[in-house]
Amino acid sequence: MSASPNICKPTLAIVIPSFNEEEVLPSSNASLTGLLCKMITDNEISEDSYLLYVDDGSRDRTWELIRGYAAESRHVRGLRLAANVGHQNALIAGLSEASADTDAIVTIDADLQDDIEAIPKMVKDFRNGSEIVYGVRENRDSDTRFKRITAQSFYKLMHHLGVKSVYNHADFRLMSTAAVRDFLLYDERNIFIRGIIPGLGRTQSEVRYSRKPRTAGKTKYPLKKMLNFAVDGITSFSVRPVRMVFFLGMAFLLVALGIFIYVIIRHFTGHTNAGWTSLILSIWFCTGVLLISLGIIGEYVGKIYTEVKHRPRYAVRDSINHSNKHNDTPPLRSEYETTRKH
Repeated sequence: MSASPNICKPTLAIVIPSFNEEEVLPSSNASLTGLLCKMITDNEISEDSYLLYVDDGSRDRTWELIRGYAAESRHVRGLRLAANVGHQNALIAGLSEASADTDAIVTIDADLQDDIEAIPKMVKDFRNGSEIVYGVRENRDSDTRFKRITAQSFYKLMHHLGVKSVYNHADFRLMSTAAVRDFLLYDERNIFIRGIIPGLGRTQSEVRYSRKPRTAGKTKYPLKKMLNFAVDGITSFSVRPVRMVFFLGMAFLLVALGIFIYVIIRHFTGHTNAGWTSLILSIWFCTGVLLISLGIIGEYVGKIYTEVKHRPRYAVRDSINHSNKHNDTPPLRSEYETTRKH
């Protein structure tokens, strides 16, 4: 199916990537199924709408819980990945799976810190013609001071580097199936979804909400993953860091030329330079700059290495309540996964 403006009762899929979420899934599933049933009853969405849980290689009872929910309701489906491939790839797996038989897809994290009451508003915007609806946080009061400062700095840096992104938006959004298919054509492995979606050229709108604190379990984005995510986002969309290295090198050449002129003048005026401290400091400083520069260049070389191997993003181990419907477009899923159905 393809989405169209003012569609009366769109078929909606809510994709929920899950990694070791056995503590939050019972309450999250109850909330989401309740919302889905209410929206179906109110004729906001089709009765063929469903939840799609994507188990990203969990090591706890997450998949067992998903199987139980799918056995209890035809509105619940499950997709189990063979290994932990990361949040972004799990999202892509869910989007690819759900794009076969829906009009619109909402993505939301399993902890439901994003307000599910924003979903009906997203669907309303979709029915009014928006093909991408971003869930945007009103504020970051639920974050620690450190996370708030680093997040705001990240968005500002991305803006200065020329990357299109929506401020205070994570991966809580609605996309039409047509927009999803456009997105799935982006085949790079070092993917930064938040930077690609705004550039798809589809009609867009925003729904604002207040983010809730996590009620159980642990965050799946500790500091290390946050830093890796930020580096991926910057280097996937901008070559400006490499250009900065070039201009930094030029600046150092000018400084070196100035020092050379200074030394020549001091020599012919009969002054001597002790130079021990300045020499050692210069060596350490220049070495540090060189290593940082090589590190930036190495990051890009590493991404080239990953891309040229062209390995699949993920492999599917199992699926539950999988739809047999297929759309008229080429089967994008076949490029990325190996499926074993039961």
